[in-house]
Amino acid sequence: MITRDCLVRFRQLLRNFPVVCILGPRQCGKTTFIKSALPLWQYLDMEKPSDHTRLAADPEDAIHRLGSHFILDEVQQVPQLFPVIRNFVDENRTRSGQIVLLGSASPVLIKHAAETLAGRIGFLDMTPFRCHEVIQSETRLTMEKLWFRGGFPDATLNKQDAARLDWFDAYTRTFIERDLTVLGIDVSPIQMRKLWIMLAHFNGNIWNASKLAASMGTSYHSVNRYTDILEQTFLIRKLPPYFANISKRLIKSPKVYFRDTGLLHYFLNIHSELTLSTHPARGESWEAFIIEELITAFALYVPGTQAYYWRTSTGIEVDLMIMRDNRLIPFEVKLHSSPDKEAAKSLVSCMNDLALENAYLVYPGDEDYSLGNNITALGIQKLLADPKRIRRL
Repeated sequence: MITRDCLVRFRQLLRNFPVVCILGPRQCGKTTFIKSALPLWQYLDMEKPSDHTRLAADPEDAIHRLGSHFILDEVQQVPQLFPVIRNFVDENRTRSGQIVLLGSASPVLIKHAAETLAGRIGFLDMTPFRCHEVIQSETRLTMEKLWFRGGFPDATLNKQDAARLDWFDAYTRTFIERDLTVLGIDVSPIQMRKLWIMLAHFNGNIWNASKLAASMGTSYHSVNRYTDILEQTFLIRKLPPYFANISKRLIKSPKVYFRDTGLLHYFLNIHSELTLSTHPARGESWEAFIIEELITAFALYVPGTQAYYWRTSTGIEVDLMIMRDNRLIPFEVKLHSSPDKEAAKSLVSCMNDLALENAYLVYPGDEDYSLGNNITALGIQKLLADPKRIRRL
């Protein structure tokens, strides 16, 4: 079994809150993780008819019969449980670590949690496998293989390209034809898949709903709605721009990234590592992979950080800006074995405009070295392997 990096953060939340909610995309390993982390707790799946009936018929009686130390999976399926959980928790408010909720639809869960469990619940966002997790495991997977295969466990651990393609076929079809319906989301399966494919070709670009709508022959309202669904179910990320009161004009639209590069490669018809090595979207794919790794690492090891990108109207851009304790940390992502000072020009401009002291260029190498001007080239695998280094940045 692969040890998940979020385990430490989960235990911290469990000590601090009566209820902990783990959110993440379907098939990212939430159920496997929680059964391993809490093997003695009672587990109920709200998508299992018998468990659903047991709790939906008389929620108050069912919760009290369960007592404490139980797990409810896909709890958004039974929204009437939330006020019952609140009352149950309030009977012994000072007791932490009573209930764990799992879910793959953040808007539904967060809405009910905000209305009924405010102050009683801690949230943990769980991703598919991270680089550090698979490299430290017995799988002997490399960063390059994780980048190609993506982090969904069934795709990551499958060595056969054809079988992995079949898995992504089934995953996307199930999401469109079943999951969205279960969530009460009425969308056209054909339009959703078409948008998903177009977003793959749009990966790493500045969001422009009107441009996508024109290509699809639909309204930008529909494009925005469908894209919001993919974002709220943890499949894409809209990275917001960082604004500053400087004389230069700044881009104010978000950038769009796939959160899992295996899914991205599926929609780009990249079905082998050889194809990826020469594909024109290779650079944008690597950028999406590293940005997601960095954002996840900061969220785990330095809770409370926020992520942005920075771009001027003249095209000077920094891929990732991490806001930590009112301090900005700029990162430039390069797919180059030995980037030089020329590769850091955008970082120099950003540092000058925003009066920043340090910046970092991350690349797929092993050694860290100075590029001058307080800019350091960091080997990404070495950085992600050590939480202490993330905290020290």
